[in-house]
Amino acid sequence: MSAPLTALGPDPAEPLPRAAGLALDLTGRTALVTGAAGGIGRACALRLAAAGARVRAVDRAAEGLEALAGEAAALPGDLEPRLLDLTDLDAAEASAAGADILVNNAGLQLVRPIEEFPPDVFHTVLTVMLEAPFRLIRGALPHMYGQGWGRVVNISSVHGLRASAFKSAYVAAKHGLEGLSKTAALEGAPHGVTSNCVSPGYVRTPLVERQIADQAAAHGIPPERVLSEVLLGDTAVKRLIEPDEVAEAVLYLCTPQASFITGTSLTLDGGWTAH
Repeated sequence: MSAPLTALGPDPAEPLPRAAGLALDLTGRTALVTGAAGGIGRACALRLAAAGARVRAVDRAAEGLEALAGEAAALPGDLEPRLLDLTDLDAAEASAAGADILVNNAGLQLVRPIEEFPPDVFHTVLTVMLEAPFRLIRGALPHMYGQGWGRVVNISSVHGLRASAFKSAYVAAKHGLEGLSKTAALEGAPHGVTSNCVSPGYVRTPLVERQIADQAAAHGIPPERVLSEVLLGDTAVKRLIEPDEVAEAVLYLCTPQASFITGTSLTLDGGWTAH
């Protein structure tokens, strides 16, 4: 005999509850954002502060943090600049204690063929973009588990899902970050903690702008052709993504309505991975 419908889910004769409006108020929550002095990190820090969060803005760029603090002064939340080099892994882990929301964003890039890629740079990229996020998550989870709520948002990339030539360290780090995020999701689920990646294509940031000369040399084309033929070659939407668009996706994953979204990647790639 088949199970009654009520045992499998809501009675279809009963009206479904109306979803509440999207809650964008993070008053009382503490968020930590790495790489906050510019680009995606800056946009995320400002957006979370605009939603009322207390934001720990972590970066190694003192001038950028000072400018960010000035921009955030009139927002509902608070923004605390924290000067930190994420290669100091013990300090990185300690900085995450007490965070309700963790946004792992900091990154760096070098475009070189594998046989020419400096091993010390490969090591640094993996340290900042994979090992530091692990240590930050490790530092944040005890508080999140203790209160039964937490949000881990890892800024990955389409390169966490697809590879491109000449980016061995970046692609390896982002693929690893996707796996780390899924593991954190599985472990965190019984404790009310979600973990997801936001995986954009090329974003209009200084990191992308600095790639153009390297990409031109690696591909043997003039710099003016890099945007159309390399950066946007695989996307259906032929433009760069704006940092503010990524920040909105991050904010959504921090809302109560996103509590069932965990262990996945929110891909903002203009159709790149549709191929």
